[in-house]
Amino acid sequence: MKRILQAWIFVALWAGLPALAAPPDALSDGGSGAVAAVMDGDSLRLANGERDVRLLAIQAPKLPKGRKGFAAWPEGAGAQAALAALVKGHSVTLRLGTTPRDRNGRILAHAVRDDGLWLQEELLREGWVRVYTFPDNRQFAPELLKAEEDARAAKRGIWADAVYAVRPADPAALARDIGTFQIVEGRVAEAAKVRGRVYLNFGADFLTDFTATIPPDVLPLFTKAKFDPLTLKDKVVRVRGYLRNYNGPVIDISHPEQIETLP
Repeated sequence: MKRILQAWIFVALWAGLPALAAPPDALSDGGSGAVAAVMDGDSLRLANGERDVRLLAIQAPKLPKGRKGFAAWPEGAGAQAALAALVKGHSVTLRLGTTPRDRNGRILAHAVRDDGLWLQEELLREGWVRVYTFPDNRQFAPELLKAEEDARAAKRGIWADAVYAVRPADPAALARDIGTFQIVEGRVAEAAKVRGRVYLNFGADFLTDFTATIPPDVLPLFTKAKFDPLTLKDKVVRVRGYLRNYNGPVIDISHPEQIETLP
């Protein structure tokens, strides 16, 4: 990451453009410290004050962490080991998101290592986590999605395991994944607004096929992003989120970054 930034700064100065800082530097400072523990691939504890931190905008395979009856996700131990290796012997600086803490009291932050390495981007580049954004933590989604795509193409980390493969928009296959976080790819057969809600239907039968839905209160975010979802008909897109079942598999969209338009 540091070498990339240095190269960009050189190109920017040569071209007469303003140099850019690392993306998380634009966020407010949440303090820094050595890492005392790594709980899994997306959470750690700082030594000063034993502050627990949930790394924003990514999702690692989950580990039980003492929860009775909870089975570890495939590659969970590998993701934990990858984050532990990245922070070993280093301190990290926290850059806070819009919402400073989650419901469990953990600090929500991007983390930058003392040598400038952005942990979220590196974990994505190595293939140990997926991009997992929310309306209040979707900063830098393009950079993060690019790092994820590169790892997926190279089958690094979790992307070597079929459990995490991008799913086709096949309702019969997706029915087996209800209740799980998935990335689904397919061509939009119809894009329509009904009673203020936008429906992206991926098949001819809207009562059984896969659908992505955008509720009325989310549409202003699309307007602000200059992204009209009604133009997605016949486009190949990639949608991410938790699958539920309502007239076939559904992913509810809460912000534009959940939808990628593909070539």
